[in-house]
Amino acid sequence: MAINLANNSSLANITSLPASITGGGLTLVSSQTASASASLEFSMDSTYDSYVFKFINIHPSAQDSLTDLVINFSTDGGSNYNVLQTSTFFGAYHHEGDAYSGLEYYPSLDVAQGTNAGLVDNAGNSNDASISGYLQIFNPSSSTFVKHWIGSMSLDQNGVSATTHVAGYGNTTNSINAVQYKFLSGNIDDGIIKMYGVA
Repeated sequence: MAINLANNSSLANITSLPASITGGGLTLVSSQTASASASLEFSMDSTYDSYVFKFINIHPSAQDSLTDLVINFSTDGGSNYNVLQTSTFFGAYHHEGDAYSGLEYYPSLDVAQGTNAGLVDNAGNSNDASISGYLQIFNPSSSTFVKHWIGSMSLDQNGVSATTHVAGYGNTTNSINAVQYKFLSGNIDDGIIKMYGVA
């Protein structure tokens, strides 16, 4: 097997990849901007084996103990978001005045064969507070396996820097064809969620 080398003088002249090399990049499939939205929902199909969601400055309308961003799945095109999930949730936090910090597992935000799996806990709604991060869903069209997902978020909890690390699976071998993001309390006041297919 020959090894082909690219150098600085010829790299700009590459116009296509050989058929044996796949791109492996992200393709923007859909983008939604919230405006006092109860939820943001996306349709998926079998075009891609994996989908990545990017959350950009998601801002909640409410500020209370239920300002938790959650995820739900549908097998009927979004008529019902009732796929049972099992998930896990842990996070780190640090007060901007250095008053306290920590790393914790949050059993109240994971689910065991339930819906509304937590992605973010107690998001701040001060004017400059928001949530940004990503979530990836693997092989949602599989008819053999449960549907795994994993993600991480960064947020401002009104003066506390927090990061969450979440993972779980939709416990169904049916094809998942829609996903829903919402807060348990209040609307998604502002922000963008982009959905990418993984080539």
